[in-house]
Amino acid sequence: MAYSEQLATRIRQALAHLPDVEEKKMFGGIAFMVNDKMCLTVSKNKMMCRIDPEIHDTVLEKGGCETVIMKGREYRGYVDVGEDSLGTEAVFNYWVNLALDFNKRAKPSRKRKK
Repeated sequence: MAYSEQLATRIRQALAHLPDVEEKKMFGGIAFMVNDKMCLTVSKNKMMCRIDPEIHDTVLEKGGCETVIMKGREYRGYVDVGEDSLGTEAVFNYWVNLALDFNKRAKPSRKRKK
């Protein structure tokens, strides 16, 4: 599994104060589940943030991110932020806090039947 261990460590540290955080292998990297809801993921050289779909367009206008596209489908409320755009703690914290803010209102993903 190829993902940025340095970025994963930064995310772990940013979420360390939260009581309900779980890591899952997903999307070729690691997904950080907060309160049983996907919040952030890390892959080879980027972090995906699950944000409020209502602010999606506004966030894109600020730059430094792009809409997540999987199998040709654009996912509103999910943005990729390149690791090279996360150089300062202020910028990194901005993205983490956007994801954590939406996590409080986000719907949990459906559980797979076993």
